[in-house]
Amino acid sequence: MTESYARKLAAILLDAVTDKDPVVQEQVCSALCALGEAQPEEALSACEEYLWQHEKLAHPYRTMILRAMETVVSGHIGELDKDMARAIILLASSEMTRVKELVCDWQQAASSVLVAVGKRFIGKVMEELLSKFQPGALPHYFVVQTLANLAASNVFGMVPFLTSILSTMLPMLGMAKHDTMRAVFCCALQYFSESTLEYLANLDQAPDPTVRKDTFATDIFSAYDILFNHWLQSREAKLRLAVVEALGPMSHLLPSEKLEEQLPKLLPGVLALFKKHAETFHVSKSLGQILEAAVSVGSRTLEPQLDSLLAALHAQICVPVESSSPLVVSNQKEVLRCFTVLACCAPDRLLAFLLPKLDASNERTRVGTLQVVRHVINSAASQMEVKKPFILSSMRLPLLDTNTKVKRAVVQVISAMAHHGYLEQPGGEAMVEYIVQQCALPPETEPQKLGPDSEDLPADGVRAISISTLYLVSTTVDRMSDVLWPYLLEFLTPVRFTGALTPLCKSLVHLAQKRQEVGADAFLIQYDGNVTLPSPYAITTRLLTVSSNPYLGDGRGAASLRLLNVLHRGIHPALGPRWATTIPLLLEHLDERTEESLSQKEWEEKLLAFLRDTLAVVSDNTWICQLSLEMCKQLPCYNGIPQEKNFLYKCIGTALGAASSKEVVRKQLQELLETARHHEEAEREGLACCFGICAISHLDDVLAQLEDFMRSDVFRKSIGIFNIFKDRSENEVEKLKCTLILCYGHVAAQAPRELVLAKVESDILRNIFQYFSTKVLGIKVETKDPALKLCLVQSVCMASQAICSSAQAGSFHFSRKAELVAQMISLYLDTMHALEDLLTSLLRRNMTPQGLQVMVEHLSPWIKSPRGHERVRALGLSAGLLRYFLEHLHVSALVPFHNLGLLIGLFSPRCADLWPATRQEAVSCVHALLYLQLGYEGFSRDYRDDVVERLLTLKEGLMHPDPAILFHTCHSIAQIIAKRLPPEQLISLLLTMFEGLGDPDKNCSRAATVMINCLLKERGNVLLEKVPEIVSVLRTKLQQTREEYVLQAAQHSVYLLASQHCAAVVSSLLGSPLPFDSHTCTLWRALAVEPGLTAQVLGLLLEKMSRDVPFKETRAFLLSSSPGRVATVLPLAATCALYEVMSALASGPAVLELYPQLFAALLLRISCTVGVLLPRTLQAKEKRGAGSALAPRSLEPCSSAVDALQAMLLRGGNEDVVQRLELEGGWQLLRTSAGHEEGVARLASAMAKFAGPRLPLVMKELVCTHSSVYEIQRVTSTGFLAELLTSNVVNDLMLLESLLDNLAARQKDPCASVRRLVLRGLANMASGSPDKVRAHGPQLLTAVIGGLDDTDDPHSLVALEAMVGLARLLDLVEPQDLRPVLLHVAIRIRPFFDSEKMELRSASIRLFGHLNKACHGGCEDMFLEQVVGGLVPLLLHLRDPQAPVTSACRFALCMSGPNLECAELQAALQKHLQEGRGLHFGEFLNSTCKLLVRAWAGPPPLTLLLPTGFLVLHVEAEHRPQVDLEQLTAALQLLLKDPAPLVRMKAAETLGRLVKFA
Repeated sequence: MTESYARKLAAILLDAVTDKDPVVQEQVCSALCALGEAQPEEALSACEEYLWQHEKLAHPYRTMILRAMETVVSGHIGELDKDMARAIILLASSEMTRVKELVCDWQQAASSVLVAVGKRFIGKVMEELLSKFQPGALPHYFVVQTLANLAASNVFGMVPFLTSILSTMLPMLGMAKHDTMRAVFCCALQYFSESTLEYLANLDQAPDPTVRKDTFATDIFSAYDILFNHWLQSREAKLRLAVVEALGPMSHLLPSEKLEEQLPKLLPGVLALFKKHAETFHVSKSLGQILEAAVSVGSRTLEPQLDSLLAALHAQICVPVESSSPLVVSNQKEVLRCFTVLACCAPDRLLAFLLPKLDASNERTRVGTLQVVRHVINSAASQMEVKKPFILSSMRLPLLDTNTKVKRAVVQVISAMAHHGYLEQPGGEAMVEYIVQQCALPPETEPQKLGPDSEDLPADGVRAISISTLYLVSTTVDRMSDVLWPYLLEFLTPVRFTGALTPLCKSLVHLAQKRQEVGADAFLIQYDGNVTLPSPYAITTRLLTVSSNPYLGDGRGAASLRLLNVLHRGIHPALGPRWATTIPLLLEHLDERTEESLSQKEWEEKLLAFLRDTLAVVSDNTWICQLSLEMCKQLPCYNGIPQEKNFLYKCIGTALGAASSKEVVRKQLQELLETARHHEEAEREGLACCFGICAISHLDDVLAQLEDFMRSDVFRKSIGIFNIFKDRSENEVEKLKCTLILCYGHVAAQAPRELVLAKVESDILRNIFQYFSTKVLGIKVETKDPALKLCLVQSVCMASQAICSSAQAGSFHFSRKAELVAQMISLYLDTMHALEDLLTSLLRRNMTPQGLQVMVEHLSPWIKSPRGHERVRALGLSAGLLRYFLEHLHVSALVPFHNLGLLIGLFSPRCADLWPATRQEAVSCVHALLYLQLGYEGFSRDYRDDVVERLLTLKEGLMHPDPAILFHTCHSIAQIIAKRLPPEQLISLLLTMFEGLGDPDKNCSRAATVMINCLLKERGNVLLEKVPEIVSVLRTKLQQTREEYVLQAAQHSVYLLASQHCAAVVSSLLGSPLPFDSHTCTLWRALAVEPGLTAQVLGLLLEKMSRDVPFKETRAFLLSSSPGRVATVLPLAATCALYEVMSALASGPAVLELYPQLFAALLLRISCTVGVLLPRTLQAKEKRGAGSALAPRSLEPCSSAVDALQAMLLRGGNEDVVQRLELEGGWQLLRTSAGHEEGVARLASAMAKFAGPRLPLVMKELVCTHSSVYEIQRVTSTGFLAELLTSNVVNDLMLLESLLDNLAARQKDPCASVRRLVLRGLANMASGSPDKVRAHGPQLLTAVIGGLDDTDDPHSLVALEAMVGLARLLDLVEPQDLRPVLLHVAIRIRPFFDSEKMELRSASIRLFGHLNKACHGGCEDMFLEQVVGGLVPLLLHLRDPQAPVTSACRFALCMSGPNLECAELQAALQKHLQEGRGLHFGEFLNSTCKLLVRAWAGPPPLTLLLPTGFLVLHVEAEHRPQVDLEQLTAALQLLLKDPAPLVRMKAAETLGRLVKFA
């Protein structure tokens, strides 16, 4: 085709541009643009001609055409010739100025066309525009706007015209009376000035390099005079902003002398606008341009105005920035730009103005000032170079500011200073110290939430930015290396910088590594030459001590150790190789653990081992002594930090132990004793550890030093009777003794065993007893201080353990053993008597059940102690207290003994204690408690109860070693308790006994299980309301123990409870957290022991599973089509419980009894949980469980239901069904949305084959679901029943009729999937009962054809199923039943030939073939028309990319051949379309078309035009010449007038695509 065809297409589209529908209009415009892409000149010519010919076309339509023209011109400007450009220019100019009034959309579109053409043909565009820009007449608004836009888009082309334009424009300015015209003139002047400045800045690339600024100066000044002196005074805000935007770039083009003359008026005029406008961005931008112009000409008049300028700009910078207002942020950037200009021309005046404001009372003023200072430091570095000392000294005051915003701004200023060499100046160290101080701020544990308008920042924000700044400055600013190294080391040891240790260490590590790369000399630190630097010993001590608490302060332990490793050369030359091995191991230990999992004791031992190894490598006594001295010096730094101070004491002991100088060791031990804070328990312990560790290497010296201290004046003057109140208080002396006694104990524990035996009696124990008992005037006085007694016991224990662990312990003669034992026994007896008296006196104050319970609670830890002797003493004391209480019981009124159950529950399990004495005391306690209950019930004190007295007769059985007799006796005791215990006390007794299940004494734990089950059996009938609590406690206890006997007892307990309260137990267990843990699962399986109970439990679970809604829709699901269903907890729990119960072998009989109900309910449960998500709370648990080694079963809702169904089938004897589905992948299919239907079908098939006898009752249960409110359940049940029809078993069981009736009843179901599966089931008769199809032919055809007419299915899946099913049934129904519906079916399936879905295309085409096959030999005329009409799409789809469609087309065409009554055509179709044979489409199409033309001479029917059009659009390039497009184009043109907008839109789209033929 030639260009004329493109013009014809364009004409058709242009006629359609007046369509009333906006969507169609847009599509027409898109089609015009597409046409312009292929044939730009033809399209533009057609548009131009159309607009000239249709003068009366409304402006909205003209606008659309002009926009399409702009798009084409912009994309193909290089292809336009001059004539076309001239025509477009004339048209656009005419369109733009046709009416004087402003019609913005239309005129802007025309203007944009001119601007687009002007990018290449600027001369022709200017020629046209200047013809309408004549002197003496005010031009059209858009003429001026177009000139402005041309200046912006084509600088080099436009600037040469500006001289003449300006000379013409200047007189017009005075003529402009309306604000809109004035505004567009301002815009033009702005763009002209900006273009000129750009031109002058790029003269080397400009076409005319002779252009100079003064060429425009006079004209620009004339324009300036009008804008500034007249228009700027306008009341219209938009005009004022337009003026000020123009003044900025214009100022650069003013003559120097004129600018100098105008500045005194210009600057105040612009500054005044700050007060008139809320949004000041344009004002600030213009002001910056004016200032740049003034500075560029060296203005002298700028200086007098500096004060007002600075004040106005400073006020702008202090406006709070809101993140939601981008113009405010942009304004601040422009204001800062102004400050940069002023900093370059008047740095002194600027700093004199700014720096005093750092002391302002207003926070915003201080913050804004600091922002300007930072900006000036960065942007005017050269001007600020000589001002560095002045700026640094001015920053001292802000360093003291406590406001968080100011702090943040100060940190940012210091960061800028670091990049520009300020911190290298005197005073720079103060800035560094400030940053470190902010790093040391305490982090916020709960960062406060701040709104967008909040004035305060959290302190953590200042700390975080300071840490970031310190690290960045250390790592990225090379010049800071000499400033920070080694200066930062000074901050390691002061306590006030402790919070900054981690960032300090990280920065120092980087600096040190950088120094090492330079060379060894650069890295060495001259400690002697810099007295402020901490010594190597101080650094080592500090870093090692803080490492003892490694995760504090963002992981300071690892950071400290890394720094220590890097500094090894400065600490000692010999340490490098060893630390390179040992420190990484320590770091690895930390990496593998968390703060919660780290063992503090193990970590400290590793650090001390590291210290010992370090000292061994150094092996220099002087160095070691210096280190120990430094450690002692740093001790006061850790007052109030007991853990770290304690560790430092251990380090001191380790260092002293490695020292070889005995004099130094003894001197430092003496100082430690003199300076320690003996009143603090933690410090006493730390100092004692120090002495003990030191004694490993210096036992004699340590003992001698302790002796010397005891004889020294420091100690002796403190214990004399006459001086006791002078120097130290008595309490202080006692604490000093505590320290010494503990020191001796630790010395005995740590010293070498072969040495300690010789010293233990003569030196250690002798002095311990001497400090414990003091003689005053020859009288032995024992201490009353309990702390001292406790220290004595601790030290004696350590000494005794040291003796026992020695290899020579057997031959050791301890002469003072009797004295020591007597002392300990005396202490013990005194303690026991004192304790009994204390408890009795306390009980006497509150002779009530509550008072008694308080006393017993005090003894409870020892009653349950793992040590037998402690339990005997505690039970003895308890029995004594109970006897005292019983003897002094006075009941004035009948009141309940409300804590009887709790107390009996505490004592009764001890009747089986490993120690016989404990058992006797326990029975005595129970005996007393039961009599106390009788007393509270009103019985007299001398009353004797036969049942209670039987307890005394059972004591003998408790002495028997045989466990069977022992636990039988416990059972008898429980029976007695059950008879006398009030009902309301039963639950507290049980709960207390449940606590006893975790008793470390296995005998007592077993006794508790025996007693619990006895009580449940005897009295469980009264516990209905307490079942949830009991079940919950049982679960908890099972989680806490792994003992098999506890597990069995718990199962029996649940069984006993369920036997009496089945529903309550089931509800309680269902309340267990999901996923069920192994213990809860065990309890569920315990309910499957007895068939009657099991059936009852299964019935209850089925009810729970089916009663509640299976899922809830989330809000996201309700608002969109995305999946958003979340499982409800109760049905999910019931499903999991069913699995657990049915997984027990004993549940078989109950499962068989409820087989149909279980099968149907679980199948429906699976259906309504497909794609359903777990609640969020359970999703997290599922993920954690999936990651654990012993993960429980999947909690995913659908999977849990599938597991339950599998368990039910296995327990019901249908292993074959389970195995068949496993082999076929059916179980996995059931779980997925995509495969669920197929999974249901495979399940039904397996059931039909292996579980036929079960089907009648199962079907009866499923039939009832046709009215379910959940469509997915209806889908699943329908799918199951439909699949049964594929098997002959339905005939054998006589289920066919009822199945058909049930499926027929579901044909009107509102769910399309149900209707679809009904059709599948009916079609399945062709496979399962083909001999029955004829009998039910009319019913089947009516139902299936009705599916073709299903209009409520948007995806046509029902129709798809109907087509597939009908194809299966056609060969089996009676011909007379089929003929009446053939035509209807053929018409109905035709739209599906061109469906986007491959399945619909394939099924409809294949069915079309079957219809043809059914008519062979008797095709009616009406049907023949359908056959003919189907040929075009069938031929087209032979090129379909999907193989199933092409196969269906081959089949359909072959089946159509006989009905076409053309033997040649039939033979050709059979020849070319044999299945499996390759097809040469071009050859086939040519021959087929020839045969068709020969068979039907004459014009093609109109109904073939659109499909033919579709065909030709997809035809290959070599076949395009054969296509006759005239008729197709005419048809599409006709469709552009179709009443349906969608049709018109598609027709326009097709016309746009036909451009490929142009």
